[in-house]
Amino acid sequence: MKSFLKKIIVTLLTLEARAVVRKYNPRIVAVTGSVGKTSAKDAIYCVLAHSAYVRKSQKSFNSEVGLPLTILGRPNAWSNPLLWIENLFDGLSLLILPARYPEWLVLEVGADRPGDIRSVSKWLPVDVAVITRLPEIPVHVEFFNTVEDIVEEKASLISALKNEGSLVLYEDDERVRSLTSRASTANIVTFGTSADADVSVSDLKILYEEGKHKHALGMHARLRIGTQVAPIEVLGTLGTHSLLPLLAGAAVGKALGKDLPEILEALKAYTPPQGRMRIIEGIKETTLIDDTYNSSPAAVAAALEALKLTGGRRKIAVMGDMLELGRHSAPEHKKAGVHAAKVADILITIGFRARDMAQGALDEGMKDTNVFQFEDARRAGAELQNMLKEGDVVLIKGSQSIRMERTVEELMAHPEQAKDLLVRQDEEWRKR
Repeated sequence: MKSFLKKIIVTLLTLEARAVVRKYNPRIVAVTGSVGKTSAKDAIYCVLAHSAYVRKSQKSFNSEVGLPLTILGRPNAWSNPLLWIENLFDGLSLLILPARYPEWLVLEVGADRPGDIRSVSKWLPVDVAVITRLPEIPVHVEFFNTVEDIVEEKASLISALKNEGSLVLYEDDERVRSLTSRASTANIVTFGTSADADVSVSDLKILYEEGKHKHALGMHARLRIGTQVAPIEVLGTLGTHSLLPLLAGAAVGKALGKDLPEILEALKAYTPPQGRMRIIEGIKETTLIDDTYNSSPAAVAAALEALKLTGGRRKIAVMGDMLELGRHSAPEHKKAGVHAAKVADILITIGFRARDMAQGALDEGMKDTNVFQFEDARRAGAELQNMLKEGDVVLIKGSQSIRMERTVEELMAHPEQAKDLLVRQDEEWRKR
C-alpha cells in the first residue's frame, strides 16, 4: 500500500513540476555524475546567485521525489501524509495563482535505477548540462548490469539539452570526455586538473593555522579560466577533489559569458557541504575530516590521498562499509584497505563489509595492533576517544546507512554544534 501511495504522490508531483516549468520557463542547470554532484550544484548556485534569483536542490534532492519538490519549492514531508497533501496543494497554487518564480533552477539529477535520468530528460528543458566524474566502480552499480550502462544513463541527460544550451564536462575522466561527440551544441566547456581543460586548477597548497600542531584550515590554489589565472582560497575542506566543485561552478560561469573576477567574487560564498571533506575541530587538539555523506571506491581513494597530504602527528582512517557495489564489494573493500595501509598509521573499520578493508590492510603489512574493527559507528567513536593524541588527523568516511556522522559526533570538540555541522541531523534521521 505504501508503495502504491508513493507512486501516486510522485506522479502528481511530477505532473505539477512539469506544468510549473512550462508556465514560468526558468533557465535550468542540471547536474549529474557519480561523484561530486551535490558540491558542484552548490558551487554553481553561488556563481548564478551572485546576479540572479536562483533556487537549487536542497541537500541531495536528486531522486524521483526530490527533483519535483525542488521545482515546486517544497520540503520533504517524510512519512507525514498531511504534509504531502499540503505539498500537492502548494504546487497547484503555483499553477493557478501568480507568483515570483526563480529565474534559474540548479537541479541535481541522480540515477538510483536504470531509466531514472532518461525519464526526466523527456520533459526537463535544460540550458546547461553538467556531468561530473563517472568512475569505474560508482555507487549504485549493483542496480545496473555494467558500468557502461551507468554511463549511458548519466549521458542521457544530454538529450534534454536545448539546441542553444551548454554542456559542461569533467575533463579528467575519459568516460566523461568522450561524451563531447554526443552534444549537438557547439558550446562545450571542460573543467578539471588537466592542462587541456578550459577551466583548471594548479599549485594546490594546504593552509595551516599557526601553533603547536599544524591544524589544516583549507586550501590555496591557482584557478585558470582560458588564459586568465588568479589565486583562489577555499576554507573548511581538503583534497584536490574538493576543488572540483568550484571548477564546475567556474565552468558554468564561463559557459554563460561571465569573466574571471565576477566568478571569483561569486565563489567566495561557497561553503563545502556537510559531510564532504569538511574540517571539524576534534577533541584533544585533533583535526577531523568529515566525509560521511556517502562512500564509493573512487571517493575513498580521493579522501585517502587528501589524508596523505595533511601534516598531522598521526593519520587515522575510520572507514565504514561501501554499499550498493554488488559483486564488486569484496575486492573493492580490500583494495581500499590496501590503500589505507599505505597512508594511515591506524585503521578503524565499521560494518560487516568493511572487514575486508581490515584484511586488505593486514595483507599489505599494517600491524594488527593498528587495525580495529567495529560494527557500530557510535561505539567506534567512543573507543577512538581513548586512542587519540594531540595533533592527530582523523578521516571518517562511509556509506550513509552506516551512519558515520555518529562517529564524528563522538569525536567533536564541540558536539553541541552537530546539528549545524553534520549530515543527517533532521529529526527523521535522528530517530533511525
